[in-house]
Amino acid sequence: MFKRMIAASALVTLALSPIAAIAQDEAPAAPRVYAKVDYNMADDPENILLLDLSNGKRVAIRLMPDWAPNHVERIKTLAREGFYDGVIFHRVIEGFMAQTGDPTGTGQGGSPLPDLKEEFNPMPHVRGTVSMARAQDVDSANSQFFIVFYPRFALDRHYTNFGRVIAGMDAVDAITRGEPPANPTKILQASIAADGKPQKMPAPAAAPGSITADMLSAPISN
Repeated sequence: MFKRMIAASALVTLALSPIAAIAQDEAPAAPRVYAKVDYNMADDPENILLLDLSNGKRVAIRLMPDWAPNHVERIKTLAREGFYDGVIFHRVIEGFMAQTGDPTGTGQGGSPLPDLKEEFNPMPHVRGTVSMARAQDVDSANSQFFIVFYPRFALDRHYTNFGRVIAGMDAVDAITRGEPPANPTKILQASIAADGKPQKMPAPAAAPGSITADMLSAPISN
């Protein structure tokens, strides 16, 4: 099993996956919790994570320090250090989730910072949930996180839920699938809204027949 990956089967039906078995065997049934998340982009920019993706789209994530203060602080620290810039979505499963945050692109890497103690909470893994990936040890989360495409309540109380997409879910839906994808989607820039970094997007494709900088520097062939 890859280090720091979600311990769920690639099967879309999580009822057949290891994590579902853990939830059934070890965790008593708990009442569903419905959390209010502020979708106003102007509110609390210190806790809005922006991901500019190589698919030309931007994702805005509301970070929730009340749910997982240490995990939120880690994500903000790494984003401000530029750690996530250029990192791919290395594990993207249709109908399940998109995982990123590993600079090696293998699912086995992390940051130089120490692993985090779990901050499991009752917040549900609904569509757009942003949660921390980990290895089998519950205290092994570090830098990798995933975004859920559809509700996956079997993950509740087993992975640290620390935020939710509040804008740009279409950008998440457009992330290239694969484990890893043949042509993976990248995070071009991760930033905190309060820092006011300009949006970073891919350069537009050159129009057919136009001259590009690459053409000017290329050797002339016969």
